[in-house]
Amino acid sequence: MQDLVRLVAEGVERARQDRPAQPEQGNIARLKMKNPETFDGKGSTSFNLWWEAVTMFLGFYHETSDRQKITWLGTLLTNTAKAWYLNRYRDLGDADTWVNYVAAIRAEYRNEREAADA
Repeated sequence: MQDLVRLVAEGVERARQDRPAQPEQGNIARLKMKNPETFDGKGSTSFNLWWEAVTMFLGFYHETSDRQKITWLGTLLTNTAKAWYLNRYRDLGDADTWVNYVAAIRAEYRNEREAADA
């Protein structure tokens, strides 16, 4: 029985030594991206370019929850776009989902002509 315990302990030790060392958490750089610019909802502002910046930003911070994404995006909106956001929030509150929110904001502001010209 002691031989079995010794063999298991040696196997565990060997496996631990064969694993690559994990970097210490204190040595990992925490990269931060600058928020995309604000979006005002006016026709003169490119929604498609702004939305592309938003999706790239969220791809960098992919662990973000739906509620956090919707709330954060609201902080990037101004003027008529902010009014649209607040009206939607009053109607749906925390029941809104990211998938539904994306569909709604794209339906509201996406410029098909701008996308075709790009």
